[in-house]
Amino acid sequence: MAHSIEELVTMQRAADEAHAQVQQLQAEYGRTGTSEWTDEQHTTWRAAWKAWVHAAGEVQDAISEHATEQGAARNQVEADVKKAARHPDSEE
Repeated sequence: MAHSIEELVTMQRAADEAHAQVQQLQAEYGRTGTSEWTDEQHTTWRAAWKAWVHAAGEVQDAISEHATEQGAARNQVEADVKKAARHPDSEE
């Protein structure tokens, strides 16, 4: 059974938070490959990156499943989910 829109929004917010963590670490440590990172910094960044990729993949799969089950355009479902997740005050 496909996820509800509310569940998809929650999943998207989790993926966005995971991405923000990766960005925060890059801002703190410097860009990958252009500065010297300690082993601990690399391990921390890698774990955050993996969490982001996993969360993003899960929400993308769930959006595809929802769109298929509902007979909706996948790109529209994704746009609606991202809008609701990132701009909750603008919901109609």
